[in-house]
Amino acid sequence: MKQIWVFVGLMVSAFLLAAPAPQKGKPITLLMVPKIKGIDYFNACEKGAKEAVKELGSVKLIYEGPTEASVERQAELIEAWIARKPNVIAVACNDPSAIAPTLKKAMARGIRVITWDADAKRDAREFFVNQATYDDIAKALVDEMAKQAGKDAPVAVVTSSFTAPNQSEWLKRMKAYMAKSYPKMKLLTVKPSEESLELAFKVTMDILKAYPQVRGVFGLSSVAFPGAAEAVRQAGKKGKVAVVGLSTPKSMRDYVHDGTVKTVILWNPVDLGYLTVYTARALCDGTLKRGSKFIVAGRLGKREVRGDEVLLGPPMKFTKANIDKFDF
Repeated sequence: MKQIWVFVGLMVSAFLLAAPAPQKGKPITLLMVPKIKGIDYFNACEKGAKEAVKELGSVKLIYEGPTEASVERQAELIEAWIARKPNVIAVACNDPSAIAPTLKKAMARGIRVITWDADAKRDAREFFVNQATYDDIAKALVDEMAKQAGKDAPVAVVTSSFTAPNQSEWLKRMKAYMAKSYPKMKLLTVKPSEESLELAFKVTMDILKAYPQVRGVFGLSSVAFPGAAEAVRQAGKKGKVAVVGLSTPKSMRDYVHDGTVKTVILWNPVDLGYLTVYTARALCDGTLKRGSKFIVAGRLGKREVRGDEVLLGPPMKFTKANIDKFDF
């Protein structure tokens, strides 16, 4: 019996050591890890994060990520930082399962863990800062394709990877929404491009050759979309094959102006980075916890908290009429 109580005591002690100390109003260090550094999308997220840091004045931001979209590189980076014990680690995950053990290790050391842009397994983080619901994105993409290519269009998908959490969820929900709302729309193939512009271009070219009947191509990442658009442009298929997807206005501006692409669907990544910093601050302050219905995030005002997700809001659409107003 004595041994049992000793074990229980050790477990309680371990929990107390791991439990994060209250940080309300105190300076905190935030490690923010994108999927990959150096591309327009995550540069825009970093810009928004720095804006929030400047406003708050109590958050030290370390924005570090791999130079390739690799979950292994993300895990190595986070492992190196766990020993330095930042107050919060926020990760845009390349793989929800593979990153989970590293995030759980950080949590066990008393580090608050959130995800943003792309989620991890739910037991490996406290909250997910979600740029838009999966269903909203899926519906916006499929509706736009039906509008441009037709409700019965044969279509293809160029995604990032088959393990990327966002793309996997979007595709699953796109398929379900197609079956329900556009049962004659046929999905011909799905090809990965591994966050490579060159590979996205190549696989789209391959799709255009292998499936001459294709009338639409979805690009499901900020790199896959411009790669697919460039392939359609170079193949002389502008106006014949619709290209619909998710990317930044800066990456897609030329394709929109020359008519290769009519609509770019996205959220504002500057706002996503901004909201992630405010989420980290609210978590440490104790104003964000399970059961919260909203957080107050600076210029964004109140943002809804739904369960363990902080929601940025519905997706945006960029067209020839408004795309020049955005510089990310």
